[in-house]
Amino acid sequence: MEIFKYSASISKEISSLKNHGISFGFVPTMGALHEGHASLIRKSKSENNFTVVSIFVNPTQFNNPGDLEKYPRTEKEDLKLIEDLGVDFVFMPEISEIYPEKDLRIFDFDGLDSVMEGQFRPGHFNGVAQVVSKLFKIIQPDKAYFGKKDFQQLAVIRMMNQKYFGNKNIKIVACDIVREADGLAMSSRNVRLSPEHRKSAVNISQTLFKYQKNNKNYTVNQLKNLVTKEIDADKNLKTEYFEIVDNTTLKPVEQIIPGKTTGCIAVFAGDVRLIDNVSFS
Repeated sequence: MEIFKYSASISKEISSLKNHGISFGFVPTMGALHEGHASLIRKSKSENNFTVVSIFVNPTQFNNPGDLEKYPRTEKEDLKLIEDLGVDFVFMPEISEIYPEKDLRIFDFDGLDSVMEGQFRPGHFNGVAQVVSKLFKIIQPDKAYFGKKDFQQLAVIRMMNQKYFGNKNIKIVACDIVREADGLAMSSRNVRLSPEHRKSAVNISQTLFKYQKNNKNYTVNQLKNLVTKEIDADKNLKTEYFEIVDNTTLKPVEQIIPGKTTGCIAVFAGDVRLIDNVSFS
C-alpha cells in the first residue's frame, strides 16, 4: 500500500499505470471508516486491477462549523483497515493541497440539490461536487464507488458526472446500505452517539422497515405522518424530514410506484444527525 499526499504525485503514478492497461477503482471517503466503507473497497477490488481510497474531511460541504469540528478523525485505524483490505493507493491530502485557493465554482444540478438535505444544509452538495470533481480529475478512475445510504448525494454525483465529466467515462457504482446487526445504517457519525441515543437510533430503521412492508393501505401523506410520529415518540429522537420521492428527480410523489420511489429521512439523535432511506416495492 502506497500513501500519497500530493495530487501531482498520485496523478503521475496512475497515468503511468493506466498507459499499461491497468484499471482503477476509486472510493472517496472522509475517514472514520467502518464496514460500509469496507464493502465499497471490496467491490472496487473485485472489479478493478487497482483500488484507490482517499481520506479527506472536506470543509466546503459542512454548512455547520461545529459539525466539521466534531467529525471523527481516526487516521491510524483507517489506514490499518485499508491496508488489511489490500488497497493499492491511499490519497491523504492536506486542505491546502485540494484548495490552494478558495473554490468559487457553483454547480447546477437542476434542483436535485435543493430538496431534503439541500433544504436543511444549504451549500452542502455544491461542496460535495467541488471536492469530488477535484478528486475525479486527480485520480482519473474508471469506476467510483458510493453507498446508497447517501441517496441524494448519489443522485447529485451521477448528475455531476454526466454534466461535467461526460467524456471521461467514469462509471458511478452504487452499493447497498450496510447495517448494524439491529438494522441501524452504518455511519461515521454513529460513534458520536451516547449509549442511550444509540439504543434509540435503531427505531429509525425499524420504523422505515415497518412501513416499507406495509405501505399499500396508506396514502403518501399518511405514511409521512405515521413514520414521523412513531420516531418522534422516542424522546431521544427528532425527525428533521421524511420525504417520499421519485428515485430520479427526487421530487415528492403523490403515490408510491414500486421500484421507482424511495423514502428518505433525517433524524437527530441528541445532537447527532443521522440519515437513512428505504426503497418502496
